[in-house]
Amino acid sequence: MSTTNENTASNQSNLKIYQKYLELINYSNNLVRKYPKSENFALVNEIKHSLYSGLRNLMYAIKLYQKQDKLKHLNELDIQLNLLKVHIRLSYKYKYISLQNYETWSGLITDICNMLGGWISKCVKR
Repeated sequence: MSTTNENTASNQSNLKIYQKYLELINYSNNLVRKYPKSENFALVNEIKHSLYSGLRNLMYAIKLYQKQDKLKHLNELDIQLNLLKVHIRLSYKYKYISLQNYETWSGLITDICNMLGGWISKCVKR
């Protein structure tokens, strides 16, 4: 495969993870609106912080060319997604979300984590 084809394939996969991440943000924001007001400055704030920090790291990873810099941001994104998983488990435990919400939300994160794992592996192999 030529480098032009590799770059095109890479850009398309980056676009897919970016679109999936925006879908995650939209779904998350719709759910946290229903949380009790008492959680607005605690769990809701943590969820939003993890989401937007992850988005920032994703955008840096898409734009950067140096492999080490890109890997740094991809690993930071992975950490933010893992934190988000914990927040979702707590949300379900405290009954702020239903089992269906929990499964859908977790599924979105799992899809992104799978894409991210492939991207990290690809960067490490180069």
